[in-house]
Amino acid sequence: MRLAVVSPFVDRRHGTERALAELLGRLACNTHCEIHLYAQRVEGLAVVQEGVRRAQESGAIIWHKVPSIPGPHLLQFLAWSILNSICRAWGRWVHGLRFHLVVSPGINCLDANVIIVHVLFRRLQELANEEVHDSAKPGFLRGLHRRAYYALLARLERRIYADPAVSLVAVSRRTATLLNDYFHRRDVRVIPNGVDTARFSPSARLALRHEARLRRKIQKTDLVLLLIGNDWRVKGLETVLRAVGALRELPILVIAAGDDSPDFFLETANALGISERCRFEPSREDVLDFYSAADLYVSPSREDSFALPVAEAMACGLPVITSKNAGVAELIHDGMDGFILSRSEDFQALAKLLGRLYADEVLRGNVGAAGAKTALQWTWNRNAADIWELLKNTAAKKLQASSPGS
Repeated sequence: MRLAVVSPFVDRRHGTERALAELLGRLACNTHCEIHLYAQRVEGLAVVQEGVRRAQESGAIIWHKVPSIPGPHLLQFLAWSILNSICRAWGRWVHGLRFHLVVSPGINCLDANVIIVHVLFRRLQELANEEVHDSAKPGFLRGLHRRAYYALLARLERRIYADPAVSLVAVSRRTATLLNDYFHRRDVRVIPNGVDTARFSPSARLALRHEARLRRKIQKTDLVLLLIGNDWRVKGLETVLRAVGALRELPILVIAAGDDSPDFFLETANALGISERCRFEPSREDVLDFYSAADLYVSPSREDSFALPVAEAMACGLPVITSKNAGVAELIHDGMDGFILSRSEDFQALAKLLGRLYADEVLRGNVGAAGAKTALQWTWNRNAADIWELLKNTAAKKLQASSPGS
C-alpha cells in the first residue's frame, strides 16, 4: 500500500507529532507499506529524502520537504495548507505518484481519506471564547491571534469532519463523543495512543533523577510538580499555580515545559507569591529528563483529547493528577493508579490532594507503581496494528467504491 501522510512537522518533542513518529516508524517496519511524508520539518524519524530514494521503496518513509514561511501561526497554517497541496499535485503530475490513501493527524488538507483526531479546535474555540481578555494584561494580542486561528480550524473541521466519506479515528472515547455531538459522526473508531514502555520506565527515570535535579538545583526536600504542553491555559497551569499558592508553607516547585509564553503565568505566580518556585522550560526531545526531575505529574486539563505526557509519566512510575476532561482519564482508575479531578478549575481540591500526597510518600510510591503497571497495557505496537487494520479496510472500501458498477 502506498500512503501519503500530511503533517507540518514530525518530532518527539510534541504530543501529536510524537504519536505520529511512533506510528509511522512501526507501519514502515511492520507492514512494509510505502509511506510518503509531506512535512516541513522531520526530527527523530528515519526517512529518505525525495530524490535520493532507493528503487525498492517498500517499507521506506520518503520525505517530501514542504517549504515553510515565517510568521504567526495563522499565516503559517494558510501557507502550509496551500504548499503541501501544491507539492502533492506536483508529484502526481510530474512523477505519476498515486496514493491508495491520504492520511492526516488532524486538519492539514482537504482531501484526506483518514484523519486521526488528536485535538478538536471547535472545543478549543469554545474555551477561548469563555476567557476574559483584558488588553492591559500580558498575552492579549497572542490571545486574539489564538482565537482567530481556532476559528479558522473550527470552520475547516465543520467542512471536513462532517463528510462521511472521511474515516475518522479518535484517540479517546471523549473525542469520539465530541465528534458525534459536533458533526453527527457515529462511525468514529477509537484507537488510544500508546506508550514506549522500553523508553519510559521507573528504572529509566530513577537512573537520571539525581543529575536532572542537580542541574536544576532542586533540593532533596522539594516536591516537584511537572506539566508538559504547548497551551498552558488549556492544560490547567493556572489551576496548578493557584493550588501551589494555597500551599505556600510547603516546599513545592512547578516545572512547566513547552513552547507557550510564560508572561501571563509569571504574573499569576507573582500575585500568588510563588514566582521563585516556578520554572518555565522549553520543550525538548529528551522528555525523560523532565520526568526524571519530577515527583508528580499534574495537568488538570480544561480539554485534552488524550494527554500523552500523562501516560508517559505513569509509565515512568510518577503519580499523575489529571481531570475528567482529558481522554487519558478513561484509562485511569481514580485513587489507584492516578487521580482525576472532577473540575479542572478547582484549585482547592487540587491543593488538598497535593497536601495529602506531599505528606504521604508511601501513597505516592504505591500509586506510581500501579500507574507504571497500567501503562504496560498501552503499546505503540497495538496502536499501529489497529490503525493498519483500519487503513486496509478504508483502502478496500475506496477501491470498491471506485470500481465500475459499484
